Amino acid sequence: MLLSLLITFPLGALLVAALYLRMYARMKSPPSLLAGVLWVGYAAYESLMQARVLCTGECNIRVDLLLLYPLLLLVSLLASVLYFRKKARSDKAR
Repeated sequence: MLLSLLITFPLGALLVAALYLRMYARMKSPPSLLAGVLWVGYAAYESLMQARVLCTGECNIRVDLLLLYPLLLLVSLLASVLYFRKKARSDKAR
C-alpha cells in the first residue's frame, strides 16, 4: 500500500506536497495550498516518528494514522477535484 510506504520513507510525502503546492501556484486554489501544507506537516511528523523523537517506545500500533490518513486523503481528494474543475473552466474560457 502506498501509505505504508510513506511510513518507511516519510520524505516521500514531500513529493506529494510538491504536487499540491504546484497546483496552488498554477491556479491559486486554497484547498491545494492546504493539502500541500498538510503533506509537508505529515512528512515532518512521520520523520520525527521514525527518528524516535515523538515515539520513544514501541511504535508498531499507530492509532494516530487512523485520523491522519483519512484527513490527508479527504483534503487531497477535495483539492484535486476543485483544482481540475477550476482548470477545466479556465481552459474552456480560452
